[in-house]
Amino acid sequence: MQLKQTLRNQSSFPILFLKPVTTLIGPNAPIVIPRAAQPPEEHLPDYEVELTIVIGKAAKNVSEADALDYVLGYTGANDVSFRKHQMAVSQWGFSKGFDNTNPIGPCIVSANAIPDPQVIPLKAVVNGQILQDGSTSDQIFNVRQTVAFLSQGTTLEPGTIILTGTPKGVGFVRKPPIYLKHGDEVRVSLGNGIGTLVNPVVEEESAPKL
Repeated sequence: MQLKQTLRNQSSFPILFLKPVTTLIGPNAPIVIPRAAQPPEEHLPDYEVELTIVIGKAAKNVSEADALDYVLGYTGANDVSFRKHQMAVSQWGFSKGFDNTNPIGPCIVSANAIPDPQVIPLKAVVNGQILQDGSTSDQIFNVRQTVAFLSQGTTLEPGTIILTGTPKGVGFVRKPPIYLKHGDEVRVSLGNGIGTLVNPVVEEESAPKL
């Protein structure tokens, strides 16, 4: 599951969308820009450092007060997003659902070791340039609110992972825009022992001519 912290709609509901498991890759695996999102300068592949919640026991209709009791631990993620597709429609699942585009890791830190998940530093670095430097304290919807909201009428099974949104500094709003391209290296770092994901960027090769 994915819960965006960057925007609220007029009813103050968080923006929710699902991601296929095929998006997930390891903390050092290549991020693949698919043929459907090339050339990069038109489709604007973008980086997003995000705290990720790992649910430890079945959660349904939990209160904000009890929400952290259902969290096994926390890890990190880079929610690579393709802005051309994202901005074209109101549903973000397609733009964030391409195979091999969502690094996660590098480890899960126990919730017991992070009693306050709202003080975790977040940083994104592309080719040695710091582009995001924030904290989970900036979240519009905090971890307690996130878990409580998502569990309304829906069971969050153990092992469910929830990405929680990204701080300022993403590439497509910069002037000029910054986008990921073949040969780039993206590092996203999270504090409190979670660590750093280091991922090269590659473009999916075109189908061979027959």
